[in-house]
Amino acid sequence: MKRLYLLGLLACLVQPAFADVKPTAAQDRQAFIADLIGRMTLEEKIGQLRLISIGADMPQPQILKEIAAGHIGGTFNTVTRADNRPLQDAAVSSRLKIPIFFAYDVVHGHRTIFPISLALASSWDMQAVALAGRTSAIEAAADGIDMTFAPMVDITHDPRWGRTSEGFGEDPHLVSMTGATMVKAFQGAAPNTADSVMASVKHFALYGAVEGGRDYNTVDMSPVRMYQEYLPPYKAALDAGSGGVMVALNSINGVPATANTWLMHDLLRKEWGFKGVTVSDHGAVTELINHGVADNEREAAKLAIKAGIDLSMHDSLYRDELPGLVKSGEVSVQEIDNAVREVLGAKYDMGLFADPYLRIGKATDDPQDNNAESRLHREAARDVARKSMVLLKNEARTLPLKKQGRIALIGPLGDAKVDMLGSWSAAGVPMQAVTLYQGLRNAVGDKAQVVYARGANVTDDAHVVDYLNFLNWDAPEVVQDPRPPKELIANAVEVARQADVIVAAVGESRGMSHESSSRTSLSIPASQRALLKALKATGKPLVIVLMNGRPLQLNWAQANADAILETWFSGTEGGNAIADVLFGDYNPSGKLPISFPRSVGQIPTYYNHLRIGRPFIEGKPGNYTSQYFEEPNGALYPFGYGLSYTQFSLSDISLSSATLRRDGRLEASVTLKNTGTRDGETVVQLYIQDIAASMIRPVKELKDFRKVMLKAGEEQVVRFDIDEDELKFYNAQLQHVAEAGRFNLQIGLDSKDVKQQGFELR
Repeated sequence: MKRLYLLGLLACLVQPAFADVKPTAAQDRQAFIADLIGRMTLEEKIGQLRLISIGADMPQPQILKEIAAGHIGGTFNTVTRADNRPLQDAAVSSRLKIPIFFAYDVVHGHRTIFPISLALASSWDMQAVALAGRTSAIEAAADGIDMTFAPMVDITHDPRWGRTSEGFGEDPHLVSMTGATMVKAFQGAAPNTADSVMASVKHFALYGAVEGGRDYNTVDMSPVRMYQEYLPPYKAALDAGSGGVMVALNSINGVPATANTWLMHDLLRKEWGFKGVTVSDHGAVTELINHGVADNEREAAKLAIKAGIDLSMHDSLYRDELPGLVKSGEVSVQEIDNAVREVLGAKYDMGLFADPYLRIGKATDDPQDNNAESRLHREAARDVARKSMVLLKNEARTLPLKKQGRIALIGPLGDAKVDMLGSWSAAGVPMQAVTLYQGLRNAVGDKAQVVYARGANVTDDAHVVDYLNFLNWDAPEVVQDPRPPKELIANAVEVARQADVIVAAVGESRGMSHESSSRTSLSIPASQRALLKALKATGKPLVIVLMNGRPLQLNWAQANADAILETWFSGTEGGNAIADVLFGDYNPSGKLPISFPRSVGQIPTYYNHLRIGRPFIEGKPGNYTSQYFEEPNGALYPFGYGLSYTQFSLSDISLSSATLRRDGRLEASVTLKNTGTRDGETVVQLYIQDIAASMIRPVKELKDFRKVMLKAGEEQVVRFDIDEDELKFYNAQLQHVAEAGRFNLQIGLDSKDVKQQGFELR
């Protein structure tokens, strides 16, 4: 945005001291906020409930004027200290000198971009996740950002949903662990420290369950399923201390989340005891009219404030309608005060009343170049990226590659900087991203030759290209090679025939796995499929490197490629990290956080589905069982799956007892051995199956996991403790109970191939 020098200078010249809005030693948080609310006019209170998009909601001079009048509570989409400082100057020159806060979508990195969230979950490594979150917070705070709209913890079973890339997968336990880790990493020691930002967990609630995987669609779900599968990650994030909650755009059982009193009050505030701030999603209050629950803007504002929406993002309705609603008595001053209290409380917790410039700092300390290389954390990004990659196939030890001979890198994603970053890449600069082509060349130096051919466009569908480029105002997201498809493929084949091995970089452009980018197909686009078939026909070893933000349909690749490496969108250092894995400088250890179906017709495919009366059993006739008869049943790659350049074995399970008492615990142990010739790391996964209960239970549920590093030939006993809590579920009365009876305990290196031992809860 343009820097508001003149108006900012004016604000500085008239800026009074803000000491009278600093909490004193004698005032606790509650007393300070109560005193401040008591001095506010209704107009100033309503102003605190408005979250304004810089550059979108109103002209910049008007924004400064509104802030100085106390009519704006926070802004988002400014990402430099120099841009934020004049806005804060205006806020502390207002009558009550209440600071504003600055928010941004820091999802998987700020200036240094880490792998997308789905990839972070693929690491199954909470230290790596924490490193990504902490680094992101440090960088965002250094740019004057106070709050991030993250983490996104929506469970998804339908990979057609474009926002699958933003979440942590399909499993409640893994998503809860990852989300809670991100919250703690964002907020650091406390959200009021200068290098921390406040988390705002999203999207509350059930957004990942939209019907048909179509963004913004409806959700219809039983309360039992909500509590059992979809709500736990939000609760885990709040228990980890998330100061904010962003509210979902979808409806829940016929009531939009933004107007859902049960969701926002009964569940979030009353049952869970949440004391933080709630934020609507972009324009969601106005959209209550489109949902059909509000007849006009006045009614929409009334429904939202009464439901418990504190901050209205991209607001005009709270500003325009709340004064009249209070005057008519339809909304009480107490309801306004309740929302204002949470907004001011969030600012207090961010440390802004103690120092409005806590993260903005002094102008003399501003970086001379906001995009300076010195501001990046490349080593951390590279380390996390390689831990997030999943080896899906490795026939005849095709990988790791040798740093010799001639390597053909072919594919539209092989040298695509912008796509390395993935969706929601915050302040990341594409030109600072390392592509796969660069990464391969960096790795081999003068030991081997890397040659590149594009081979195909990401897609030849002009409609799709126009769609992907529609919202990018700076430059096209997708740049097409004008050559005919046959010419592109012919050139690639010629390059491939002269090489010792082919590395094919294929998948999706980043915009294909983004908000509102739901797909009807999970196939690699046709242009790239044609390229892969032509490369296969050369007879050269074919290594497929996938770049994508969702599970793709990979039947042909599994049958024809010699090796497949899932790299997702791996961030600023993605090219170097992929090269580390391809050449064996790093042994892949990632595991899938989401199942890969064989076809779109199998959706939903997820491992922890409920048991049924006529299950399909692999190896037995499928007649009159729950199956699709045209193709093999079950996922192509199951949840928790991932290979290594070494091999691991698991012993049978040893239990400390065949029974578990309610006040006791049971220890399960297995011996994990690295039976290969390389050092490596894998994830030992613990699942539990409730054999018979008062209601249908899943076939299995992940309850714990350990990521273990072993040297070649080394073995280690891996132990898990199980107590009554691991056996609890929500029954038909929504009571969280563990019922006496028999259970199967399963331990494996993925969700399908497991060892099993039974025990009984008494």
